[in-house]
Amino acid sequence: MSDEKKVSTADEKEAAVEFISNQRRLTGWVRWLFGIIAVLGSLYHLYILNLNPIDPWVFRSTHLAFGAVLGFLLYPGWRTKSNKIHVIDWILMIVSVYIAYYIYANLDQALFRFGVAPTDMDFYVSLAGVLIVFELARRASGLALPILAGIFVLYAFLGPYLPGILGHQGYSMDRFFTYMFSLDGVFGVTLDVSSKYIVLFIVFGAFLQMSKVGDYFMDIAFYAAGGMRGGPAKVSVFSSALMGMMNGTSAGNAVATGSLTIPLMKRTGYPPKFAAATEATASAGGQLLPPIMGAGAFLMAEILGIAYTEVIIAALIPALLYFVSVYFMVDFEALKRNMKGLPRKELPQMKNIIKKLYLLVPIILLIFMLVNGFSIIRSGTVAIISSFVVSWFHPSTRMGLKKVMLALELGMKQAVQLIAVVACAGVIVGVIALTGVGMAFSSMLLTIADNNVLLAMIFAMLLSILLGMGMPTTAAYAIAASVVAPGLIQIGVEPIVAHMFVFYYAVISAITPPVALAAYAAAGVAGTEPMRTGVQAFKLGLAAFIVPFMFFYSPQLLLITEPNAQLIFVIGTALIGVYLLSASVQGWFYKREAGWIVRIMLFTAAILFILANIMLDAAAVVLVVGALLLQLREPKPKFQESTA
Repeated sequence: MSDEKKVSTADEKEAAVEFISNQRRLTGWVRWLFGIIAVLGSLYHLYILNLNPIDPWVFRSTHLAFGAVLGFLLYPGWRTKSNKIHVIDWILMIVSVYIAYYIYANLDQALFRFGVAPTDMDFYVSLAGVLIVFELARRASGLALPILAGIFVLYAFLGPYLPGILGHQGYSMDRFFTYMFSLDGVFGVTLDVSSKYIVLFIVFGAFLQMSKVGDYFMDIAFYAAGGMRGGPAKVSVFSSALMGMMNGTSAGNAVATGSLTIPLMKRTGYPPKFAAATEATASAGGQLLPPIMGAGAFLMAEILGIAYTEVIIAALIPALLYFVSVYFMVDFEALKRNMKGLPRKELPQMKNIIKKLYLLVPIILLIFMLVNGFSIIRSGTVAIISSFVVSWFHPSTRMGLKKVMLALELGMKQAVQLIAVVACAGVIVGVIALTGVGMAFSSMLLTIADNNVLLAMIFAMLLSILLGMGMPTTAAYAIAASVVAPGLIQIGVEPIVAHMFVFYYAVISAITPPVALAAYAAAGVAGTEPMRTGVQAFKLGLAAFIVPFMFFYSPQLLLITEPNAQLIFVIGTALIGVYLLSASVQGWFYKREAGWIVRIMLFTAAILFILANIMLDAAAVVLVVGALLLQLREPKPKFQESTA
């Protein structure tokens, strides 16, 4: 895209970022202080991860301290037009740093005291630490996650008064809070993954942004799809998939890429609501796409104790099915409205795409190293270095010292929200481990599954979506992985299938009303009503609600067995299924608008194809033929004129 068009969307993008984040606009010496701390934070993580490993608890506590100090500088505690840092924020920052120091200074004793026989000071430090985590999460991601975590904390104390399987012995205040602020709670697996992998890859994404690889992704997407019918929507699907894979936040990605694609979709003829919903659906789906999956793959591999490559291989086919479905959705909408693509003169030229092909080297190198067994940390670090190196191939992309510092700052800045939410999610994971409430949910699933396994899976789906509403994907998955996945494994589901199942619903909770964060962020860019945009995004992402059931009934889709003819059959029927599903949702089949009878027939056929059973497929073929005959009886309508 031209520089003029990129500049024209700058104000819109800035307003949208403010809409979803409510960040302060730091100026003066505070801006310099923030930048220095952020750069030091990025360098500290890179140094510890690559050159000087330290005790995990100390590393995670300093990781949280960096996130807390930057978070209290960046996010105000209440709505205000003033950008001044309040005295309360300075106090919270000082306390955050002291807590990290306390853990470092008392490490040998604290390892044995916390959660077992804590001192009074252990209790005060832990209580302050948990409260700081709650406040940081509230500021960075809203009330949903702290409220849910608060309910779990209340459960820890109300357990002796609850009946049946929900009851437990209860815990003293000092034991509970020191346990929550140990390696079994806040500093558990979620913050472990955040400190080791999430910051690393967000810094990598910042380097890609500074070296113009992000713009190059957009150029490739526009060249490949911009000229097709409804081109900008297809560009949104491609570019948001690529950027969302590395971004880690659905709402943030919806704003970042949507500030460019949404105005273009509107100009081409898509209604604003549909444009915003397309961007939200593609942005959320980016976190399903290997190899990075918005940090979800790292967390899943850590929880399951399996190789990272197993996770990204398993995620490949389901992610492609999701994006194929979204592509069909926007294509049918373009057909209904007789839309054209953008003129070739407005699209990037092939010769310019080829000239900048070197910008893909960091991505290719990262995938090569991950697939060939190099550690995640080593692969990510080499990718960061290669981003800097390739930027020097051309003056327009060259990263000098200033851009390197800005990339390091941007990396830590973008990591603040994820640090906040995974720390808060650690409280929930800790309560589940301490009280054994996860076993209660497992027992409920077992009871349901004794009567009907499908019903148990639907219950697991609803619970995963409910737990994930209103919070970023990483936190949503961490909670669902602790509450829902163990129950699925207990009823006989393969561990990787169970975790991939709940991960999908953690992702699409971002486009599921009534709390569809990605859709609401995109609505802010498009200027549409948030709830209606959320409903439209839900419809466009409908395949994501069904894909997990595909790999539950056909685990071959996760490539956990040797490829064979049955795999080809399963993939083929799944593709037909998502095509028919898209036709049903959009009400367009065989060059005509489809009535409700045809749409119901297509939807039923889609479900039957998705189940990958010969007899059911035969029934689906009959339904499709019937729908086709009904369509042929109707006169072919004139195309609706595009409003472009």
